[in-house]
Amino acid sequence: MSELQREVSELERKSATAARLFDIRRIIGGLFVVYGVIVTIAGFTASDADLDKAEGVNINLWTGLAMLALGLFFLVWLKLRPTEAPAPPEAAKDENG
Repeated sequence: MSELQREVSELERKSATAARLFDIRRIIGGLFVVYGVIVTIAGFTASDADLDKAEGVNINLWTGLAMLALGLFFLVWLKLRPTEAPAPPEAAKDENG
C-alpha cells in the first residue's frame, strides 16, 4: 500500500468519525436528557405554591419526564441507525459516470 493510499484511508476514517461525532441526534438527545433531569428534579422538589400556580398539576415533573423520554428516543435512534460515512469522491464519480 502506498503512502498516498494510507493517507487517504486515514483521512476517510477521520471523516467518518467526525460525521458520527457531530450527528445532530447526539446533540439534541444529550441536551434533552440533561435538561430533562434538571426539570424532573425541580418537579420532585416543587412546593405547594408552585403546584397552586399550575392548577394542581406538577408541570415540571411531567415536562421533565417528557424531555427525558424524547432525549432517550434520539439517543436510541442514533444507536440503532448510526450515521454512515460519506462516500469517497472516486466512488461517487464511478457511480455517476
